[in-house]
Amino acid sequence: MNLQAYYPYFLYVLAAVTAVFLAEGLYLLFAGTVDRRMTRNRRMRAMADGISTEQVLLELKRERGISADGELRLDNRLRRLLVQSGLRLTLLRFIFLVLLLGAAIYGGLFVLTRLGPLLLLLPTIIGGLGIPYLVVRTIRTRRQFKFVEQLPDALDVIVRSLRSGHPVPVAMALASREMPDPLGTEFGIAVDEMTYGLEAEQALANIYQRCGVPELGLVVTAMSLQTATGGNLSVILSNLAKTVRDRFALGRKVRALSAEGKISAWGMTILPIVLALYINLVNPRYYGDVWTDPIFIPIMFAVIFWSLVGDFIMFKMINFKY
Repeated sequence: MNLQAYYPYFLYVLAAVTAVFLAEGLYLLFAGTVDRRMTRNRRMRAMADGISTEQVLLELKRERGISADGELRLDNRLRRLLVQSGLRLTLLRFIFLVLLLGAAIYGGLFVLTRLGPLLLLLPTIIGGLGIPYLVVRTIRTRRQFKFVEQLPDALDVIVRSLRSGHPVPVAMALASREMPDPLGTEFGIAVDEMTYGLEAEQALANIYQRCGVPELGLVVTAMSLQTATGGNLSVILSNLAKTVRDRFALGRKVRALSAEGKISAWGMTILPIVLALYINLVNPRYYGDVWTDPIFIPIMFAVIFWSLVGDFIMFKMINFKY
């Protein structure tokens, strides 16, 4: 084997690695400045640009498919998923992206396999609808995880404000200014809704609907009861902050214990694909000689289907509720 022919590729790899390390060094050099600039949430940045509070509130609602009067219209699971993911994506835009991706998958499979329309229909539906749904669901899960991580600190800010003599809306406004996204913007939307006439109980309930975090439901219930009946809200929220921290610590422990199963699932899913690509690169005739066999494509679909079933079972085994 003539290794000299591969020397230019080695240089390309070294140049790419050098560029990565250079970019990382520049990031670490300016990370402090960037972090200080990004501490405020998106709502506060929009208001700092000179946009009025009412316009910011309407824009934040509009881009997520929420009406101006605060009606969430969570009449189906997909709409609720999009709102809770925090994406600037309405239901109609999501459907358009699904159709566009489905058409691309259908066209690509038709060009590569030359199968009939009926055989291409199932993978088109699975890929065109399943991939966007899983992506949005993953984004929602990460957003909820970050929200729960920020919630105890926000409750501490509210508790300190309440002990200083401030009312609940002022305490929430302080938390919305101090906390980054996603919590800061969500609390800010609730504060603006209360400012423009919405009842406090409804504004607090809207936060829970927009986020879908169980821990937030306890906070909303406590603050709604205090608004209606009175009481020492600071003590209740202080205890809730401790409870949320304990639940978050337990959740991280569960994630650490289930990490081995997740890595095994990813390995069992990705390794056959990588191996098939490598074999096809080294010996193209290995699959090329049987590609035209009528039974080859159905067998490959069956393999992919049972692989997905195995991944689903492993996911259920390691997805603990806490």
